[in-house]
Amino acid sequence: MIVALLVIWVIGAVAGGWYAVQRNIPWPVALAALPAFLIEIGFYYTLGVEGWRTRLEKKLPPWGIAIALTFAAAVPYTIASLSLKTFEWQTLGIISALAAVAAFWYVLLPHRPASDLLFLVFMAVMVLTRIFRNLYVSPHPKLPLYTLGQLMWIRTGAFALLSVRRVQGVGFGFWPGKREWGIGALYFAALVPVTAGVAWLIGFGRPHLPTSGWEKTPIVAVATFFGILWVVALGEEFFFRGLLQQWLGIWLHQEWAGLILASLLFGSVHLWFQVFPNWRLAVLAAVAGVFYGVAFRHAKSIRASMVTHALTVTTWRIFFS
Repeated sequence: MIVALLVIWVIGAVAGGWYAVQRNIPWPVALAALPAFLIEIGFYYTLGVEGWRTRLEKKLPPWGIAIALTFAAAVPYTIASLSLKTFEWQTLGIISALAAVAAFWYVLLPHRPASDLLFLVFMAVMVLTRIFRNLYVSPHPKLPLYTLGQLMWIRTGAFALLSVRRVQGVGFGFWPGKREWGIGALYFAALVPVTAGVAWLIGFGRPHLPTSGWEKTPIVAVATFFGILWVVALGEEFFFRGLLQQWLGIWLHQEWAGLILASLLFGSVHLWFQVFPNWRLAVLAAVAGVFYGVAFRHAKSIRASMVTHALTVTTWRIFFS
């Protein structure tokens, strides 16, 4: 696992350098931000390794895990802001307080439907309000320092649910198995003609050739796919399919009702994407959410729906956005 982490750090450093060159980010700024991103990648990677999570759960009681999560949430911001000379005690306090609420939620509250639903609402509100864009101040307009906050929020919430709440039946992880790859690709193939028809009916947009040029498109596609798979799809599929779809199915005593309702809620959060109300994207996201939900239901793992999700977003970004 240590070797894998070192490899990930090397890949992350190379990817960060390539991104800085592509975005014309000055090297002093990029190098100052790099350590914080590598540390966050390390924390984030730990989240996806079940063996490490299990060891943590054996060594620490729930309140101990919550303390560790709160401390870990503050580290990347502190390192980045000190290096970039944007540190503020008030901001550190807000980040630590938000992380503490998420981390201690299931230490202080009972593991019941009301607590679960409120937790998901709390996590979602922090994302929809884009609070991390204001907290993680970047000295350069093309350096998305707020990504540190987004990654922190995903791992803190997921750790709280997996290691404190001890949710089951999610199939959490970064790398899909052979069966999950196949199921994810299968439902992506089924999704394409349906969403294409819906997009045409509502006037969502017209397909176009890749804007990056054919020589760069394969690299852009692969980078986009894995970026979406391990961040956007992992976070959204964990919360919408692994948790919300499962819980709604149990609470409503009807699995398909949970799937449909979770898909509608998934679509609704896209109303705030870029412009409000982005109803066309919300409709397409709700339709796509049904296919993500069926992929999860078929595989009993979010890693299958992550594949469907990542393939969908990658196709959209290359041929539609």
